[in-house]
Amino acid sequence: MLARNAESLYWIGRYVERADDTARILDVAVHQLFEDATVDPDRTSRVLLRVLGIEPPEGELDVWSVTDLVAFSPEHGASITNSIANARENAKGAREVASSEMWECLNATYIGLAAAERSARSLGPHEFFHYVKNRAAMFAGLSDSTLSRDDGYRFMLLGRSLERADMTVRLLLSRAGDRTSSPAWVTVLRSAGAHDTYLRTHRGALDANLVAEFILLDRLFPRSLFHSVLVAEDCLAELDQRPTSRVGARHEAQRVLGRARSELEFLRPGVLLEDLQSRLLLLQKNFREVGEAIASQYFHVAPWVAWTDLRHGSIDSHAQVEGEL
Repeated sequence: MLARNAESLYWIGRYVERADDTARILDVAVHQLFEDATVDPDRTSRVLLRVLGIEPPEGELDVWSVTDLVAFSPEHGASITNSIANARENAKGAREVASSEMWECLNATYIGLAAAERSARSLGPHEFFHYVKNRAAMFAGLSDSTLSRDDGYRFMLLGRSLERADMTVRLLLSRAGDRTSSPAWVTVLRSAGAHDTYLRTHRGALDANLVAEFILLDRLFPRSLFHSVLVAEDCLAELDQRPTSRVGARHEAQRVLGRARSELEFLRPGVLLEDLQSRLLLLQKNFREVGEAIASQYFHVAPWVAWTDLRHGSIDSHAQVEGEL
């Protein structure tokens, strides 16, 4: 597979997941602002922006100003609109490896953003978030049902899993210093789409330590951090053309991800909330290193070939090539 196609599929997975997770987090935060008069809109908006890694602007923030910034702004790199636009552009450049159903879904989603925004401004922001979540779910279903389980699918699934893990860490970082009795832990469950599943798993008992363990460590819930890391690890192992090694993982991305997974897997029960913030910051750093290692290993293999006149030691010409995976 050409490196540019692999990179496009990887970023399609990341951008669609980013739009989906951002819509989930923003939907819960906006509902909280509308329904609870005791919540400070400016403080809640600034916490939300920090979760998403966005520098808060000057001035007081409210429901609509933060929604305009995070959801609708085409200029802001981390906005939902921009994420979907970037996913569409990557799909446009990788038409030979993406299915026509995937392209049509992303293209129709992008075209429908303007109508969804108009509907949100007249009926409330939930209309826009609902549209994005439904379209992201449709895209995930179409890609899972129309792509062969080859390297292209693995790169897209790898991007989706890493983005989901990173967004889960960001979500928990926003609540790392909260009291264990704080009702904000319910917000964490709702933002991660885990509220109903958590209640069924723990028979309705709301406990901060159980919430953190469920979001981070549950092996069966597909949006948990641990499950996302396991899927990403499996993708990297299957992408490795020479998987057998007598000394363990050969590539940096596998080493960093495996170390992060093992540290989560072998935590003693009941200690997760101890020093949770530093643990989450380390995980965030690990995921950033994994992304850089993947880009170095697969997407920037041999960008240039220089033809040199051996008699005079001068370069005659350059030819850009694409690395093959």
